[in-house]
Amino acid sequence: MSTAEISAPPGGRIRRGRSELFWIYLFILPGMALTALFVFYPMFASWYFSLTEWNGFTDAKTFVGLANYRELMSDPLFWGSFGRSMVFVFIGVPLRVILALILAIVLNNVIRGRLSTFFRTVFFLPVMAAASVIGVVLTFVLSPSNGPVSFFMTQSGLADTPVEFLSDPKLALWSALALHTWKNFGMTLIYWLAALQTVPPEYYEAAEMDGAGAIQRLLKITLPILIPFAVIIIVLTANENLHAFALIQALTGGGPYYSSEVVEVYIFRTAFAPDSAGGVPRLGYASAAGCFFGLATLVIALLQGWALKLVADQRARLTK
Repeated sequence: MSTAEISAPPGGRIRRGRSELFWIYLFILPGMALTALFVFYPMFASWYFSLTEWNGFTDAKTFVGLANYRELMSDPLFWGSFGRSMVFVFIGVPLRVILALILAIVLNNVIRGRLSTFFRTVFFLPVMAAASVIGVVLTFVLSPSNGPVSFFMTQSGLADTPVEFLSDPKLALWSALALHTWKNFGMTLIYWLAALQTVPPEYYEAAEMDGAGAIQRLLKITLPILIPFAVIIIVLTANENLHAFALIQALTGGGPYYSSEVVEVYIFRTAFAPDSAGGVPRLGYASAAGCFFGLATLVIALLQGWALKLVADQRARLTK
């Protein structure tokens, strides 16, 4: 506290503090207003809409209670899209996290200097591009008729006929998952590289003096320190994999025959591009699907955090 503040009467300090708080709240107010308008209001409105039968274009809303949720529980198309979203989580997340960790260790400990910077830039560039733009470009790249990938595979003998990556129901989902992993791989890589910077260099120096090899340093020093960061990285990656709408909509639109339709695409189709119920949009039903999916993803995130915390606690007990 400065001399002027000590000598000032208590009333003056109180008025000065109130004045500072006034300006703080004044600058925060626009952000709070925008957050309430574009985040909190849509969130609570979705819960209300999920209890109504509403097409989204008229003021007429019929309150139906939990009817939308009961219909949702018996809709095979919804559960199919939910299962494909889980594929993105339980297959896509481990694949991306493990591969990014391996590459991050290589770039941090093996490849250094400008070459390391070059590879970091190359892997991060797809993250900066819009998913919809990448999706449109990749539809041409993977086209079975004139795409360079199919041309290379047929000319090199890897395939007898052009491969329909995005139009074959057996390949569309896996192609979308692979492309989504490639597009966002750089973000997970950056997370791991940032986590590796927290490992104190003196730990490695002490281990080398004790004769520990690279594998021992990795298992005994690097990985235990990275476990707390793994919790955050896995949750962030899972959340990102659950929001693959833009890329899948641009690549396949959920087709063919709903084979690549994830929950977000299902919600969009139901709300804005229905192919059933006479082609009438069902915003209330789509809101129910969105609310249920939001709760499911919250439960998945909590379970992931709980499981990884158990692993971290067990690791801490073993290292004591």
